Amino acid sequence: MTAAKAGHTQLFLREEDLRQAIELLFFAYRDFTAEPDRILDAYGFGRAHHRVIYFVGRHPGMTVSALLAILKITKQSLARVLSQLVAEGYILQRPGQSDRRQRLLELTDKGRDLERLLTDCQKRLIADAYRNAGAQAVEGFRTVMTGLVSAHDRDRFKRPEPK
Repeated sequence: MTAAKAGHTQLFLREEDLRQAIELLFFAYRDFTAEPDRILDAYGFGRAHHRVIYFVGRHPGMTVSALLAILKITKQSLARVLSQLVAEGYILQRPGQSDRRQRLLELTDKGRDLERLLTDCQKRLIADAYRNAGAQAVEGFRTVMTGLVSAHDRDRFKRPEPK
């Protein structure tokens, strides 16, 4: 590696740059969740409800165990949130086809409407940031964020091969 490249590599690994990245993640998450938090509050829900609604909407028919693996929360925590979402008509639970002990989850129409409302405001924020940053920055962001995800979950973000 040339001296110029080595120096350039170190430039963004300085203490101040690393701390600024931590703060940027904090402020970005705060602002990314602000509008959905206001919406959820009107429903008497919190961020845990949002996560469940989002991932069930993203993966209709997913099992409770698959949802637990994504969220990395206790069964008890999920049961509290999930039972409320089922009782209020946002999520349907049905037994699995081959294993009746499995509980498969999907959003109801009411759940899909809420998921869309929550996700649309977040998609607008991301789309605006992407437009302002440009394609190269978008790919760099994707690379950095994927690097922050545990190695176990990175396969979720592999792009499909072009056909």
